Amino acid sequence: MIERSRNIVISLVFFVSVSHTAQPSAPAPIAAPLRELPWGQLNFLHTTDTHGWHGGHLQEPSFSADWGDYISFAKHLRDRADLDGSDILLIDTGDRVEGNGLYDASEPKGKYTFDIFKEQTIDVICSGNHELYKRNSSENEFNKTVPFFKGNYLSSNIDIYSPVSGVLEPLAPRFKKFTTKNQGIRILAFGFLFDFKGNANNTVVHTVEETVNEKWFKEAILDRDVDLIVVIGHVAIRSKEYDLLYQTIRTVHWDTPIQFFGGHTHIRDYKIYDSKSVAIESGRYMETIGFMAINGLHTPKNDASNAAAELNFARRYIDNNLYSLRYHSRKNESTFTTEHGLQVSRTITKARKALELDRTHGCAPQDFWVNRVPYPSNNSIFTLLENGILPSQLSTATRAAEGHKGLVITNTGALRFDIFRGSFTKDSTFLVSPFTSGFRYIKDVPVQSAKRILELLNNEGPVLSRLPHANDLRSRQLGLPSQMDGLPTFSRSEADNFEHIRGDSQAVLEDDQDLTPGYTTKDDAGTDGDDTIHSSIAFYDIPNCIQAGIGFELTPDGWGSTFSASVYNDEPDVVDVIYNEFIERYILLALEYLGENYEENDTEAYLHGKTLTDIITDWVSVNWPPDDNGSCP
Repeated sequence: MIERSRNIVISLVFFVSVSHTAQPSAPAPIAAPLRELPWGQLNFLHTTDTHGWHGGHLQEPSFSADWGDYISFAKHLRDRADLDGSDILLIDTGDRVEGNGLYDASEPKGKYTFDIFKEQTIDVICSGNHELYKRNSSENEFNKTVPFFKGNYLSSNIDIYSPVSGVLEPLAPRFKKFTTKNQGIRILAFGFLFDFKGNANNTVVHTVEETVNEKWFKEAILDRDVDLIVVIGHVAIRSKEYDLLYQTIRTVHWDTPIQFFGGHTHIRDYKIYDSKSVAIESGRYMETIGFMAINGLHTPKNDASNAAAELNFARRYIDNNLYSLRYHSRKNESTFTTEHGLQVSRTITKARKALELDRTHGCAPQDFWVNRVPYPSNNSIFTLLENGILPSQLSTATRAAEGHKGLVITNTGALRFDIFRGSFTKDSTFLVSPFTSGFRYIKDVPVQSAKRILELLNNEGPVLSRLPHANDLRSRQLGLPSQMDGLPTFSRSEADNFEHIRGDSQAVLEDDQDLTPGYTTKDDAGTDGDDTIHSSIAFYDIPNCIQAGIGFELTPDGWGSTFSASVYNDEPDVVDVIYNEFIERYILLALEYLGENYEENDTEAYLHGKTLTDIITDWVSVNWPPDDNGSCP
């Protein structure tokens, strides 16, 4: 491995204004000690799981830069590469839609974001699973994003029924071969999606196992005139899909360098496959810009001069704020922003204003976290949901008003982000829960069966191992993306020690109370991957699903690694099983296992199909109202 730069710059300059920053309401970045970028012969910038966060994080200084700032940053790094004769490529590995008001609040969805996103030049790009959940989003990929990035968009295992001809065809080219601008590096590139089963019926996702056995793939990897193989994908870098791709490519290219770029699990991570093959995953929500550098690549252009060079890889996870971006591009407040970047930032500002994303619905009295605190706890967003929001809002339904008791179940993956103390805006509603699934119910289910559903969904085994085709419904689709199958997990006692926390490996690096809290990533290459030195943040495991009683109370019997069921007070004989529509197939599978045979036509809309987003917004407006001026103290 390359000797990773340990040079740290500690600046005493604090930005006191946000002039030239992305959005007018963005918080100023905070000065912090930084590690240098390990610039190389070939360099990469990587984004993944941006989910519409092109406006940046408007309540978090560490991640407050926007897409226009990223455009300026990339321009400066391209100029640097041209000046010193190196190369830089930009990569995006999908899930660009759903998760932010900039995408979700418009009608049609994505009205502004497609044009904003395409302003960045991206050299290799692929689809995520969120682009395929709905027919309209996959058709937008086919009709808009693929043409925007013609020749750079790759779709190695996704087909779509053409909206024009109705014929099944690849969403985009399966692979491409190209040569870099300055170094003349010959690259063979592929673009994959994990073995996804939840796509709309106008698309087909072939498994990776099927794909590596197809004729085109076998022929493509026979090409020996390549200096580097790049595999990008909306795929966890610690997954069976990438393990198979690595092994398959290695059977032909036993010594060709391979660079993987992953996504989907919303974490910072880096995996070393062998001395000539590594993988990086670069977080979520535009919090992170991943940086990779490779030195020692042998090419026809440099073979004579580089014959003795050793192949080395290095990585950085860049906090997406102006303090980091200006430093790494060797610019300052007056020289960083390009005219192109500034124009894109202005476009984002106009779009946010048109969508009224800053309109305040309520004032949160404190922070509520997705996984920075244990569940259950008073600061857990899931405790707030099950003890406050769900019982209050769903009890207004006609069935509940008529005296029918209910048990409501939702997957924790339906809540995607934290609630911060202060203004809860229109934008916040989509950040917290962007999905359009309504609530449905099955009436009068025997309570002895209903009370066991949660245990089955959280413990997985019986549902996933004993029912036909149940393995297609992997639990990783229920919970948080960072808790996918195959990632490291931990027990409650281990979490309390804060020594090793999940797949994003937040570990204590140093005891310095002056550091701002943030990512402290531990990966296969060590603990020096983050560009910014932070104090650590603990992350806790969360169950796949939670539940609440409608018309009667539940008393949890304790939290444990199995996330078990509940003890019921004044238990009714039957209950309406109410659930987020997204998990309907899981609910039906669980009931089938329990001996209750229900089908889709036995279900009905609850609360007229109101979404979780609607329910949260209504509750906030009533319980955390703003002042008479529509603002928060």
